[in-house]
Amino acid sequence: MPITGKMLKEALISASLTMSDMKKTIDELNVYPVPDGDTGTNMSLTLANAAKELQLISDSEDISKVAHVAASAMLRGARGNSGVITSLLFRGFAKGLEGCKEATCDNIANALEIGVEAAYKAVMKPAEGTILTVSRVCAEKARESSFLTNDTIVQWSDMVEAGEAALEQTPEQLPILKKAGVVDAGGKGLCVIFTEMLKAFRGEPRTMPSDSSSKPKSKLHIDIRDDEEIIYAYCTEYIVNGKTTDKQAAELRQYLESIGNCAVVVHDDDIIKIHVHTNNPGLAFEKGLTMGYLSNMKVDNMKLQREQRMRELLQTKAPEPAAPDKKYGIVAIANGDGITSMFKDAGADAVVIGGQTMNPSSDDILRAVYSVPAEIVIVLPNNKNIIMAAEQAMKLSQKTMAVMHTTSVPQGVSALMAFDPDADLETNLDNMNAAYERTQSGLVTFASRNSSFGGHDIKAGDILALENGRMSFADRDITRAAYKLTRKLVKNLRGDARFATIFVGADVTEDKSAELENLIRSKLNVDVTFIRGGQPVYYFIISVEA
Repeated sequence: MPITGKMLKEALISASLTMSDMKKTIDELNVYPVPDGDTGTNMSLTLANAAKELQLISDSEDISKVAHVAASAMLRGARGNSGVITSLLFRGFAKGLEGCKEATCDNIANALEIGVEAAYKAVMKPAEGTILTVSRVCAEKARESSFLTNDTIVQWSDMVEAGEAALEQTPEQLPILKKAGVVDAGGKGLCVIFTEMLKAFRGEPRTMPSDSSSKPKSKLHIDIRDDEEIIYAYCTEYIVNGKTTDKQAAELRQYLESIGNCAVVVHDDDIIKIHVHTNNPGLAFEKGLTMGYLSNMKVDNMKLQREQRMRELLQTKAPEPAAPDKKYGIVAIANGDGITSMFKDAGADAVVIGGQTMNPSSDDILRAVYSVPAEIVIVLPNNKNIIMAAEQAMKLSQKTMAVMHTTSVPQGVSALMAFDPDADLETNLDNMNAAYERTQSGLVTFASRNSSFGGHDIKAGDILALENGRMSFADRDITRAAYKLTRKLVKNLRGDARFATIFVGADVTEDKSAELENLIRSKLNVDVTFIRGGQPVYYFIISVEA
């Protein structure tokens, strides 16, 4: 089944409408420090320009004409890198379909390959793990599928599936994505476009936006980090109007790279579209003027954008700090009624509810810090995934803060017990660090997915024992696993172990807790205390100290 001009027209209009619905969801995936526009918004506007032009042409037009109209409109309306790359992909797509009344599987494969090649060439230093990677995998799958089927719908379906798989791998290719816990925003946008086109080809209703709870959220918003240096301040874009050659476009891109970075240069028969980050936008404009007259000129100061973002964050999210009436305050992050009460009883001024699978935001931590009426507030994250959020809060705080690198509840408790309200800050931090570093911490939890460890297969639901933050062994029984782990922690202290504290999780029965207590008391030479912590995720949290 070939794809007709009418089918392509309807598919692109449908994709444009869905991108408009989903642009904020895709924007939220953007993790770069100061984006020159938001990915979802830019891609949405790019497609919207094409949809507007496509609505003006007849349904009877050949697919070649439809693709050409769409590509030309996208190129002229493209904004930001993601918009330009999207327009490049569809410009190549149009070139591959030139002269076609309808598109076969071979036509589609050729068109996608031309688009991907153009997109890679336009970016001076293409990075894998981006929209480029997703587009390349899609083109490769389209070619492979063309050898196996003559049905373009089947081919497009194969391509969409491959693109989604490539998208899921982007965090493994770009560390900044993995750090923030998101997939590439441009790649996600492209998958949305291709998926909606497939639905239109099939005659299915397009995707409607879901509620905000389904929106992807990064673990830590790092788009306003002030430790990311902006070397080139001005995001500069324009169109050169006039007949140009491939050589002229190449020379222009080379020049733009010499005065800045992130240069993207795309040329059609009658125009060149450029995007560059530079400290001299005037030079960029002057070079363009040597090749034709300019239109659609735009310059944004990215340093001012970042400063504005910082001001907005402080104005909209941070309350006024409480007036201090003492020197020190303590904020702990914990989950479970018993553990929360214990931290408060031990002297914590505020406890932020959070932990594994419930990482609080920097704003949550900052609000807790501001609620404490103290000159200096010490934060105990008690989870390795919360330390960065706490440090981000420290950068934004008007109050003096210190963040301990406690990665477990036992470490947090040990640090808190070493705190001395009469000592200076440096002494306190040294003593608290030494205390939590001496603490042996154990966690008993469950495997959330199938995996392997030490040559053994682990199945979802197996009991896992973590020793000082590292995977130690797997078991099938929570009591046996907790006892074995406690014994290992005691041995780590080489005869100096004197105390053990066991925090019992919300999903542990009284019988299981009593069984573990009897084992430890009868077989291990330590004083043991059981506390009904009520924490989720972890069946037992174990602390062993000298």
